[in-house]
Amino acid sequence: MTTDMGMPPILSPDDAERAVLLAAPRGYCAGVDRAVVTVEEALGLYGAPIYVRKQIVHNKHVVADLEARGAVFVEELDEVPAGATVVFSAHGVAPEVHRQAGERGLRTIDATCPLVTKVHHEAKRFAAEDYDILLIGHAGHEEVEGTAGEAPEHIQLVESPADVPGITVRDPKRVAWLSQTTLSVDETLETVAAIRERFPDLLDPPSDDICYATQNRQLAVKEISPDADLVIVVGSGNSSNSVRLVEVALEAGARAAHRVDDASEIDEAWLEGVRTVSVTSGASVPEALVEGVLSFLAERGYPDARAVHSAEESLIFALPVELRRDLKARAAAASDHSSS
Repeated sequence: MTTDMGMPPILSPDDAERAVLLAAPRGYCAGVDRAVVTVEEALGLYGAPIYVRKQIVHNKHVVADLEARGAVFVEELDEVPAGATVVFSAHGVAPEVHRQAGERGLRTIDATCPLVTKVHHEAKRFAAEDYDILLIGHAGHEEVEGTAGEAPEHIQLVESPADVPGITVRDPKRVAWLSQTTLSVDETLETVAAIRERFPDLLDPPSDDICYATQNRQLAVKEISPDADLVIVVGSGNSSNSVRLVEVALEAGARAAHRVDDASEIDEAWLEGVRTVSVTSGASVPEALVEGVLSFLAERGYPDARAVHSAEESLIFALPVELRRDLKARAAAASDHSSS
C-alpha cells in the first residue's frame, strides 16, 4: 500500500515513529517492458521453445518466469538449433552476432532497447568520421560488448577516471566519447571531465547516452535517501543500474543501503533502530517484487509507504519490427478465416 506525498497522511503516534518512502519512478522502463513482452509474444506466436541470447533483462525472477513459459536462455548462438527462433536481449549485440545468426539460418527478433541502438548508431557515425571513440562502461557487460563490436578498431573502453592516463589516441583533436546507458550519471560525468582534461577537443555524443530511466531512477533515489536510515534497492546483482542505485543512495546521505533480489534476502538485523526505510527498484524489476518488500516491512510494524514523485514517465516503445510483421499476418489470417 502507498499514499501520495502530495497529501501528507495523518499519522498515529505509533506510525509517527516509523516511515516508509517509496521512490517514483522505479522498476520497469520502456526498453525492459518491450523486451519482456517480445519474448512473451514470441512464445504465443511461434510456440516453445523460443531461444534468447543472454538474459533478456538483468533480473533473475523475470528470467525464471520466462523459462517456465518455454524460453531457453543461451550464452552463444552455437547453443541454438539451426533454423530456430532466437531473441536478442535488450542490451544489444554486435554485428558479428547478426552475421552468425544469418549463417545458421536462425529466425532473429532483435529486442535491443532503442536507446542502446541509438548509441550503436553514434558509434558507427563517429567511426565513419575516423574518430577514436572512448566508450565509458564496464568490461564484460553485454551492452558494452555490443557497442564495441560496431567499430572495434576505433573503440577503447574507459571504466573510470583512473583509466584516463593510459589512453592512447591517434589524434588528440579527433576523440569522441560514448557511454553504457545504465551507468551512474555522476560517475559518467566525472569520467568525461577527466577525459576532457586530457583531450580538450573531446567531442560529445549528440545527446546524453545515459538513458532517461536510469537518470530518473537515480534522481528518485536521491530524493528519498537523505533522511533514510535504510535504503532497500530491489534488483539483481548483475543489473548495473540496480547496483548503481545503492551507490547513489549512500552518496546522497542514506545511513545504509542494500540491494536485494526480493524480500527473502532482507536481513532483519538491518531494521534494528531504523525509523525511516526508503525503497526503490532497478529498471528491470517487476513491481510484484517491490510489493513483497513493502509487505515484509508492514509485517514488522512499518506503515504504508508514501510515494515520493520526482519524474513522470510515459514513453512506450513499439515491439520489434519482425514480431509486429508476424503478429499482423496472424491477425489478418484469423480475420480471413472468420469471414470465410
